[in-house]
Amino acid sequence: MAREISQAIVDGILIGGVYALMAAGLTLIFGVLDIINIAQGVLVILGAYLSYSLFTKAHIDVFLGLLITVPAMFIIGVVIHWAFIRRLRGTERTSMTLLVTYAVALIIEGVLYKIYGANDVQINAPSTNSTVHVFGFYIEDIYIYGFIMAIALVVVLYALLYRTRFGRSVRATMQDETAARLVGIDVNRVAALTFGVGVAVTAAGGMVYGATNAFNANSGYDLISRLLAIIILGGMGSIGGALGAAVFMITLESVVTIWYPTWAVLVFYVALVLVLVIRPNGLFGRTAVRAQ
Repeated sequence: MAREISQAIVDGILIGGVYALMAAGLTLIFGVLDIINIAQGVLVILGAYLSYSLFTKAHIDVFLGLLITVPAMFIIGVVIHWAFIRRLRGTERTSMTLLVTYAVALIIEGVLYKIYGANDVQINAPSTNSTVHVFGFYIEDIYIYGFIMAIALVVVLYALLYRTRFGRSVRATMQDETAARLVGIDVNRVAALTFGVGVAVTAAGGMVYGATNAFNANSGYDLISRLLAIIILGGMGSIGGALGAAVFMITLESVVTIWYPTWAVLVFYVALVLVLVIRPNGLFGRTAVRAQ
């Protein structure tokens, strides 16, 4: 039993890294733009399909393919912001973006269904199927790579926000949009680029998700519920919190699965409610501060 629990904890930590990859962009977009991007789940699936197509059609390794899919997803994010979001203004902007991004999710889902059909697919690249034996456990390499990428992503986003001129513009826009305009910051450009970055990181999360799970055009709905739970628990807008919350939630679910597999998903959300009752801002959230 002790071995099973240890294996569940290891699996939970590594799989949590995969979910952190997918959730980081969602929490960045909210932290900077006050936009809850309901389309994030289907965008992860889009990233998975792009990696799948590059591997099956062009025989490009999935990790090398990120050099193509990440810029492609960035462009898609900028286009989505320019076409659907930038015109939204006023006090109801945040609630309106829920409807708009849901509509975007439906559009993308329809396109994916038209191109790929309804059947499940999975990325079966050689580089994602190997395992390593560590301290008596067999661990799939792809989960280790995903966890490493999640940590690297958090570091890169922190560096982007706090060590670059663009990051200063982002934080100024986040704190006071009107004041940012007065000092010459192009707020619309900053918002579009931020949304693009938030979508771009889903390419990595989508690739790892597609290599570890069968998926189809409808898979984004289950994902978005989990991703929203993760960023709420971690603290809306806290990038590091998304990593910590993902690891905590998935590890908890993995351990509970040992005894009560049918209740594991429920425990996932019960933990969310309990934490928010005790700490409404989430585990790592801070009042009136985002993109921490």
